[in-house]
Amino acid sequence: MIRIARVVLALVSCCASAAPVVTKVEPPNWWMGLSVKPVRLLIRGANLTGSRLVSLDRGVLTGRSQVNAAGTYLFADVTVLKAGVHTLRIAGPSGAAKISWEVLPPPARTGRFQGFSPDDLIYLIMPDRFADGDAANDDPVVSKGLFDREKPRYYHGGDFQGIIDHLPYLKDLGITTIWLNPVYDNVNHLNYKEQPDAPPVADYHGYGAVDFYGVEEHFGDLKKFRQLVDAAHTSGIKVMLDMVANHTGPYHPWVTDPPLPDWFHGTAEKHLKESWQTWTLISPKFSPELQRSTLNGWFADILPDLNQDEPELSRYLIQNTLWWIAASGIDSIRQDTLLYAPRRFWRDWTAAIKRDFPRVRVVGEAFDADPALVSFFQGGKARFDGVDSGVDSVFDFPQYFAIRSAFARGNPVEEIGKVLAHDYLYPDASNLVTFLGLHDVERFMNEKGATYNRMQLAFTYLMTTRGIPMIYYGDELGLAGGQDPDNRRDFPGGWPGDAKNKFEASGRTGDEHTLFAHVRRLADIRQRFPALRHGALIQLAASPQMLAYARLDSSQAVVTVINNGSRADSLEIDAAAVHFHDGDQLRDLFGVAPNLIVAKGRVTVKLEPVSAALYTLLGP
Repeated sequence: MIRIARVVLALVSCCASAAPVVTKVEPPNWWMGLSVKPVRLLIRGANLTGSRLVSLDRGVLTGRSQVNAAGTYLFADVTVLKAGVHTLRIAGPSGAAKISWEVLPPPARTGRFQGFSPDDLIYLIMPDRFADGDAANDDPVVSKGLFDREKPRYYHGGDFQGIIDHLPYLKDLGITTIWLNPVYDNVNHLNYKEQPDAPPVADYHGYGAVDFYGVEEHFGDLKKFRQLVDAAHTSGIKVMLDMVANHTGPYHPWVTDPPLPDWFHGTAEKHLKESWQTWTLISPKFSPELQRSTLNGWFADILPDLNQDEPELSRYLIQNTLWWIAASGIDSIRQDTLLYAPRRFWRDWTAAIKRDFPRVRVVGEAFDADPALVSFFQGGKARFDGVDSGVDSVFDFPQYFAIRSAFARGNPVEEIGKVLAHDYLYPDASNLVTFLGLHDVERFMNEKGATYNRMQLAFTYLMTTRGIPMIYYGDELGLAGGQDPDNRRDFPGGWPGDAKNKFEASGRTGDEHTLFAHVRRLADIRQRFPALRHGALIQLAASPQMLAYARLDSSQAVVTVINNGSRADSLEIDAAAVHFHDGDQLRDLFGVAPNLIVAKGRVTVKLEPVSAALYTLLGP
């Protein structure tokens, strides 16, 4: 027994006295000229207890070091003084380890970090489902067996090169910004946790991050992502990158070895389940206890909920965002699950972005049909909690639900006007991102009652109302699809050997090409008439199935009239409200409806079923 005890003691002593081992340094590099001072490094490894970080050259200064209780993470402050590759030493009680850490010159800014505005037309791309431009990364060695186009929840091979290859298609359509779902590195094996009672899946969607500084190898690498951003910018297209600060994937190394005890809200074994009670967040009448499951709960009881009130984690997330912006040159950010993290964190996060990249813009996901709730989360105004989140925009889900109801299902179109009547709740309704669909809902054409004509009508409304329109990939062709993952079908023609190539006119049906041409024409009209992008929105007339509104600026007006009904109908409009005068002649920008003449301050518009007209003054 004495001998066994001595052996155990010797083993413990050996392990305790082993030299530090480093497996990861985050961030992996930094830049001169950014405002973060000092940069906080998070160094992962083993045998770090008692260690501290020391600089071996004069290009960086090291400051405070702190090791977690398990000896697996070292937090260390670094102040950057000079660009170059610097050698840092992790000095422990029984040895040391060296790491190289690069400081780059200030990031180039010309043509980068451009933001978004109502001048833009956004196009949402799920990288795995758009186009396969590089077959070599379809089934990478490090994550073998996750590729199978026959399985809707596996990787299908779409990648950065596929997007690069089809930038001309997007340019031709009139797209000015592409939004990409997350490109973080996801787990290299099947996910058995997302659907516990169903077959395992692959995290092809990008929302299961296991490395916030890594790039998913099925899509490419950081160099290829930079090439995509640069190629897009050369084409006159900006890039919006999806980010997730609310949670990690279930297989992130932190889940079993958190840097600090309060890094997450709870543990995999013991945590709150997400309650989705987001209405409790917008009023002082709800107690913190009632709000806790919404802010601290784990999504679907699976996704580990990060604790943004932990200062070290908050700093990590902020630095990570700045790193992605500087490393890639992206122009804007879509922030996932905005409602489920504290608004005080978003205030600090957006402030940090604006300090270093003042033109970069953020749009947050606020998935709810209530304008009172969604508007609460747009920045520009301090709310009852004294916090202005600073978030530039949110997705206009209230209008999305009204659009689907009216144009896909044929319900009264005046419901749209009722939603717009709540625009006063938003700090800036003109900056909302509007859409017909996206990756979390079934496709427009899957709705009962949807037709290609109805989708044309919906696009006419989307491109002429206030806000920043967004198109989900394939919707310009009427791509069908039910609930996830059916709504994430591969873009036909994005893969060698596809039966039809719908990137080309020759591969489309007549209905598909008519819809594509309609969307392209609307994009062109929107660019040619600034009032459709920046003009005030004025509701002119409404009936159960007809709607008339104008976009008006100091120099022009465009009046949109929509007949959503199944029979021909007419609507009388107050022309004086948009500064048209008696005798003015109005023409339809589609060239279909007859010209009109203003008389006694009014015009009467007659439209065929499921049709629309865009009227403006007939030029000399």
